[in-house]
Amino acid sequence: MGNVLIIDDEKNYLIILEDLLAEEGHHVMTAESGREGLELVQNNDLDVVITDMKMPGMDGMQVLEQVLALDADLPVIMMTAFGTVEKAVEAMKKGAFHYILKPFENEELKVLVQKAVEHHQIKRQNRQMKDILAEQHQFHNIVGKSEPMQRVYALIRKVAPTKATVLITGESGTGKELIARAIHFNSPRKTGPFISVNCGALPENLLESELFGHERGAFTGAVGLRKGRFELAHGGTLFLDEISEMSPPLQVKLLRALQEMRFERVGGTETLHVDVRVVAASNRNLKEEVAAGRFRSDLFFRLNVVHVQLPSLRERPSDIPLLAQHFLRKYEKQTGREGLRFRPETLRALLDYSWPGNVRELENVVERAVILCPDEEITLEDLPAEILSSTPSPSPASISSPVEPSVRMDDVREPSDRREALKILPPGPQRVRQLRALDFVQSQGYITNRDYARLNEVSERQALRELTDMVDKGLLVRMGKGRSCQYVSAQETS
Repeated sequence: MGNVLIIDDEKNYLIILEDLLAEEGHHVMTAESGREGLELVQNNDLDVVITDMKMPGMDGMQVLEQVLALDADLPVIMMTAFGTVEKAVEAMKKGAFHYILKPFENEELKVLVQKAVEHHQIKRQNRQMKDILAEQHQFHNIVGKSEPMQRVYALIRKVAPTKATVLITGESGTGKELIARAIHFNSPRKTGPFISVNCGALPENLLESELFGHERGAFTGAVGLRKGRFELAHGGTLFLDEISEMSPPLQVKLLRALQEMRFERVGGTETLHVDVRVVAASNRNLKEEVAAGRFRSDLFFRLNVVHVQLPSLRERPSDIPLLAQHFLRKYEKQTGREGLRFRPETLRALLDYSWPGNVRELENVVERAVILCPDEEITLEDLPAEILSSTPSPSPASISSPVEPSVRMDDVREPSDRREALKILPPGPQRVRQLRALDFVQSQGYITNRDYARLNEVSERQALRELTDMVDKGLLVRMGKGRSCQYVSAQETS
């Protein structure tokens, strides 16, 4: 069922249609003029607008244009008399969902409204999924405030809008594909495909077919034509993970494809041209691989236009508390648990560990702790044995003293603004959303109205109300005006 607005200057029609559609389970609003109807469109989340064609003042065509200017996806059904069918057809050309002739059968209107509601809800869900996908790979979803990560952010902000080939290096588990996706979704190619290939997961003959495709009969088992990843990535980004695992013969073919953006399928003679941006990644030092003769120098220089070196987790220990809190909220949401927190000695153990598996290992540890934790506090008992075996036994002195100058105990303990929020925010779904927003501010420094809406999957109007509530309660401070407005921690500004 949906939210329906009916606009008609005839009160009797409004009463009849409101009762008819309310019986079907729809929430119905009415307006006696186009201007009154537009105010309701601006201030409510609607699924369909039904407007009469002929009205004094603002007629149905003007209403249609104004509604579509406010929300191009909102279906508008035109009600028209027999003599104005031509106008209704014109309205369809301008974007109306459908029209219906007065007088009409009740069932006809019911079916048409239900189709319009379902159409809008499907479009909204698709848009939300696209927004969520893009949002997941914005820079502010790469958690970290440390100086090494700030340098990474600055670099990828500069390179993302360009066509330059990017080489990402770093240890396993540092988030190379996450960076590659962030580059893609912040580039002009974001509406195109993002295609990923793990070059170390396939043998040479299969990898060549995977990259360039093959013709029918090219080899045993090639029963039909298959497009390769280069073709599938046309207009988008191709991510070549573990590029150092590629064999020398295949490196030659890849170099030609990168230089000319032309190639032939395996077993084919037709030369294909594509428009692809390549982002490559390796957990090895490619300069050393070149010196050892295992990687072509010309391919290295072709890939290494812009080099992004990701720091290991042990190189940015001040980010460990932020990452741990980020993953805690993520799995808290997935498991339906609320109010989980780390004991100080638990976070201290995470800080003392060397993290050979980097961010990926930390995420796995936090997920495990959320699953095993019987209470609201995550203790040392909820951590794996390998972390405890590398951690000195905690004592009051060791808990209160920092491991290194870059890590303060304010980072280790639960943020004080979150503790204050738990005291003053009433329990319920809104508090969960607002706490999630505070975690976002803690990791990114600020939050916008759009960030809040996407983070919590609510409308921007609802996001504005809940952010304003946090400002009124002294948890956040509003900075700026309009769409550029940002909300920051009240404690940071005090």
